[in-house]
Amino acid sequence: MDFRSNTTFPVGKLPLHILKRFLKKYAVFDKSVIVGPDIGLDAAVIEFGNKYLLAKTDPITFTAKDIGLYTININANDIASMGGVPRWFLATVLLPAGTADRKMAESIFSQLSHACKKLNISFCGGHTEITVGINRPIVIGQMLGQVTKDKLVTARGAKVGDVIILTKGIAIEATSIMAREKEKELAKKFGMAFVNRCKNFIKYPGIGILKDSQIAAKFGKIHAMHDPTEGGLATGLHELAIASKVGIVVEKDKIAVFSECQRLCSYFGINPLGVIASGALLIAVAERDSKKVVVGLKRNGIEASIIGKVVEKKKGVRIRENGRLKSLKLFERDEITKIFN
Repeated sequence: MDFRSNTTFPVGKLPLHILKRFLKKYAVFDKSVIVGPDIGLDAAVIEFGNKYLLAKTDPITFTAKDIGLYTININANDIASMGGVPRWFLATVLLPAGTADRKMAESIFSQLSHACKKLNISFCGGHTEITVGINRPIVIGQMLGQVTKDKLVTARGAKVGDVIILTKGIAIEATSIMAREKEKELAKKFGMAFVNRCKNFIKYPGIGILKDSQIAAKFGKIHAMHDPTEGGLATGLHELAIASKVGIVVEKDKIAVFSECQRLCSYFGINPLGVIASGALLIAVAERDSKKVVVGLKRNGIEASIIGKVVEKKKGVRIRENGRLKSLKLFERDEITKIFN
């Protein structure tokens, strides 16, 4: 799609080439900012004494159910993707005028508090207001974390010859969102037991990747990590390639897709490669360390598989399907938006 004119954007992330231009033109930071904003980078990195401070902000907009659990894990994931530990959390809670009440507000605060306690994160500030222009609660999180200087990992570090490891499988978050937002429709089609299992994907296998990143680091020298979110695994791979200035080739038959996810995606006409994928972690590691990392993850209860390889930038981002290589689609509009049409 040509966005050179004043064409309106589709739902989802800003087109990557436009975002990159805006960041280059408008971002302002001083020499204490070690890693500033760029495509594929999960958090800012700031000089902070003998450690680095990691800073991230992310909203939850696709669902209002269990919004506290989503908010904490989605923001913590970006700290974890940098090799760090999430420590402090602030929230902007926007409640819809006309429907917001004490029960709604307390439910969100309770969820945020519980999720923070589970990850040993301090819920230490923020802002709350009732506002017009929205029809459901929106929570915008800001997560701060720390990492020792020798343990920092960014999405810029993937090297030609590295292999790409995927943890768990794709579309964990999407599976839960589809089940929550279309519960009645799906219960009629597939039964309530199936729907409940899908709704619970945010807990099992879970949308958090802190454990994934910490375990992976114990078994090999991690060159890069990235947390695929909006736009799914496909967009996450493109972002990793952009950040590291490399190409990537993945094997479709190596990409784990949960059966529940596949059924829901088929029902809604959604490509599972392009649907919001929190809960998975992309890891770039030297081939010699890759088997140790995969085995280490599996021994600690986290499924993992080698799905592809880092190649020269000129080869692009491609996927092998049925023995044929083709370009991997970049999903500028997340596939999950189809369920809201």
